Amino acid sequence: MSLADRIGKRGDDDGTPTLHQRFASRRDGAAEPAAPTSAAPTSPAPTSPAPTSAVPVSGTPGRRGRHTERHTYDPLADVRRRAHQALLDLLGPKLYDTVNSDEDLEKQVRDALPDVLAKEEGVLSASDRATAFRQILDEILGHGPIEPLLRDPEVTEIMVNSWDQIYVERYGHIHPVDASFMDETHLRRVIDKIVSRVGRRVDDSAPMMDARLPDGSRVNAVVPPIALDGSALTIRKFSADPYTVDDLIRFGTLTEQVAEFLRACILGRLDVLITGGTGTGKTTLLNVLSQFLPHDERIITIEDSAELQLGQEHVLRMEYRPPNIEGRGEVTIRDLVRNALRMRPDRIVVGEVRDSAALDMLQAMNTGHDGSLTTVHANSPRDSVSRLETMVMMAGMDLPVRAIREQVASAIDVIVHLSRLRDGSRRITHITEVAGMEGDVVTLQDLFAFDYRAGEDEYGRPKGEMRATGLRPRFSDHLADHGITLPPELFGRFGAVA
Repeated sequence: MSLADRIGKRGDDDGTPTLHQRFASRRDGAAEPAAPTSAAPTSPAPTSPAPTSAVPVSGTPGRRGRHTERHTYDPLADVRRRAHQALLDLLGPKLYDTVNSDEDLEKQVRDALPDVLAKEEGVLSASDRATAFRQILDEILGHGPIEPLLRDPEVTEIMVNSWDQIYVERYGHIHPVDASFMDETHLRRVIDKIVSRVGRRVDDSAPMMDARLPDGSRVNAVVPPIALDGSALTIRKFSADPYTVDDLIRFGTLTEQVAEFLRACILGRLDVLITGGTGTGKTTLLNVLSQFLPHDERIITIEDSAELQLGQEHVLRMEYRPPNIEGRGEVTIRDLVRNALRMRPDRIVVGEVRDSAALDMLQAMNTGHDGSLTTVHANSPRDSVSRLETMVMMAGMDLPVRAIREQVASAIDVIVHLSRLRDGSRRITHITEVAGMEGDVVTLQDLFAFDYRAGEDEYGRPKGEMRATGLRPRFSDHLADHGITLPPELFGRFGAVA
């Protein structure tokens, strides 16, 4: 019998209140129940696939306000807390020493933990001891209660709103999970562990921080005083094995014809701009398109937080550096782009342009560094042009609007736009050619567009896919000069596009 059963998770045969029920009653300030009540669920069964991680998805929807429903009593929480304190007393500063390797710390913890848990012999069964052993290892060597979520391949995003409120995204939908940190201090300890690995800090003077996990997952942390309800942590996971173009075709993100066209654009050294809203898969698509880059070219990547996973051998990676505690030492994306021009690059790949670095990126594309790739947040291909204009103005250069638009029209060849559809799926919805200027307006023409008119199936999933608009790109001659010929049927019109 497990500890949860012995302390009263199950009701007695005589109908008397269990220890668990009496504990919950005292905690909530209510009278002790006279008899156990049934807990028949009233909410409909979830439609999303069942989770595979050890942390179950909660069926209790969150209410508006500070917290969702409080978590049920965890009988192993006190055991973990006592064991954690015992390890701290035993190992001292070694427990949080960032100098020693993770393997050394893991060996020390694994050697000491059995003796610590042996002191709980009177209240722990064999199954409870194994569970506590795994949870304590996750808390000390991993990332606490979110470690099982990081191992779950179905979870794409982890959102910690506070130490006792955690949500995850599965298959494009957000669900609460029945897991929590021990307290605010525990959550801050995990955040500090993450940011210290990449040489950054988060505190009252720098309460916001972007970082990454060893597997490349993107991390954003926010702490008080700007986080009013306690520290918050957001982790966007990336696949341990980078997605390939075949994976995106299987997911429905693009079609084989679109993949063939994009491959020709990359090999033909066209400058490609990937656009879309937050969480639409821009970085994932950038990773996939970078797989088409030739292995005999010198590639330089520039990122705010290193996420790209290029398979080529001749790759140099550079990353933004935030200012130190004195406000000095910052190295911006713009600084990195300008420095990259002096490093003899064949291709420049910028993870995301979000400020005045747009000016330097456009100048790089216009000064012989063809075949560069970057991403921009935008709601449509036309909006991305307006965003580039705005970001160039942020550079403080008093340039006429027409001059900026001419730079954009000359630098960008293809815009690939992604959207997240209503069912949560991420799809390429537009592939647009920047055709030049007409007067003071940048001319765009859609080469492929998503067919929204196909409707949805019985599960709410869109049945449409990317369709050619029937227009041939003006850069076909440029591709032909590089020995790349696009078959005419690739641009054949498959009916009108909505």
